[in-house]
Amino acid sequence: MSHHFLPEPPPAPAQTGVLLINLGTPAAPTAAAVKPYLRQFLSDRRVVELPQLAWQILLRCVILPLRSGKSAHAYAQIWQQDGSPLYRHTAALSTALAEVLQQAGIPVATAFAMSYGHPSVAEVMAALKRQGVNRLLVIPLYPQYAASAGGAALDKVWQVLLRQRNMMCVRSISRYYDDPGYISALAASVRRHWQQHGRGDKLLLSFHGIPQAQHDAGDPYPDECQRTAALLAQALDITANDWQLSFQSQFGKARWIGPSTQALLQQLPQQGVRKLDVLCPGFAADCLETLEEIAMQGRDDFHAAGGQQYHYIPCLNSDPQWVHALSRLVQQHLAGWLSCDP
Repeated sequence: MSHHFLPEPPPAPAQTGVLLINLGTPAAPTAAAVKPYLRQFLSDRRVVELPQLAWQILLRCVILPLRSGKSAHAYAQIWQQDGSPLYRHTAALSTALAEVLQQAGIPVATAFAMSYGHPSVAEVMAALKRQGVNRLLVIPLYPQYAASAGGAALDKVWQVLLRQRNMMCVRSISRYYDDPGYISALAASVRRHWQQHGRGDKLLLSFHGIPQAQHDAGDPYPDECQRTAALLAQALDITANDWQLSFQSQFGKARWIGPSTQALLQQLPQQGVRKLDVLCPGFAADCLETLEEIAMQGRDDFHAAGGQQYHYIPCLNSDPQWVHALSRLVQQHLAGWLSCDP
C-alpha cells in the first residue's frame, strides 16, 4: 500500500497554516492554455452532475473544441501585463492577509491555491507540510456555499488528506455569506462608489447561477445569496425598489435558478431604469465572469436595450477593510489552535 501515500517531508517545527482557495485560471489567454484548464474544470463531478461516459465524449468531442477558442478570446479581453486578474487578486489577498495576521502577532503560514490550474491544492499543501504545517484552516473564497464551488474546492483538500500518511488536522470555513465584516466591507465599497460616481436608479446584485436541479436536491446556494443581498441592502439602508438580485453565467439546456442577469439587463431599461449599478457579491476577486461577462458584455447589453449609464462596482479583491474582516474570521476559527502554539 505504501506507494499510495505521498512521501513525508523531514520533520520541521510545528506550525499552523491558513489556505485560501479560489477557482483558478488558464496559464495564458490562448486556446491551447484554456483547453486543459476547461477540461479539468468541466470534468469535476461536482461541477457537472451528468453520467460521466456520455459527458466526457460530449466534452472532448464537442464542447472543448467549440468553447476553448471562444473562452480564450474572452480571457484576452481582461488579461493584464502581469497575467490573470483572478490570480493577481487572489495572490494580493493572501499577501495582505499574511501581513495583517503578522501585525496582530498571530504566527501562521498563509498561502493560496486554485481548484483548477496552478498553483494546485496538492502542490501548496505539500509546500505547507514541508514548512511544518500540521494544523490547517482552509477557506474557499466563495462567500456563499455551492457544492460546485466551495464543495469542489474542499474536495481537493480531502483528496490530499487521503494520501497523507501523517495527516494534518484540518478545519474549514465552507461559507461566510452572513459574516458582519464581509457585509460591512461590501456596503463600504458600494458607498464609496456612489460618492465617486453618483448613484444609479437601481443596484443589481448579480451572483453566479447553478442549475435548478442542484438547488432542488438540497444545495443551499440561492438561499445564502438571498441572505447576503438582504443583509447588504439593510447595511446600505435601501428599500426593496432600490435593488434586485439576479443570477448570471448560465450554460447548457437545463433550467437554472433565476432571475437571469442577462434577461434583466435587457428588461430594466424598458422598466424605466436608465442608470444601473452592478455588484457581484458572490465573487471574492474580479475574474472572467465579473470583468468580461458583467463589466463589458453586461454594459453592452444594457446600452443596447436603451440604458444610459452603467457602472460595474469591483469585487472586494484585497480591499483593506475586507482583509481585516477576513483576518477576524481566521482568528475566530483558529481559536484553541493558536493557544497550543509555543
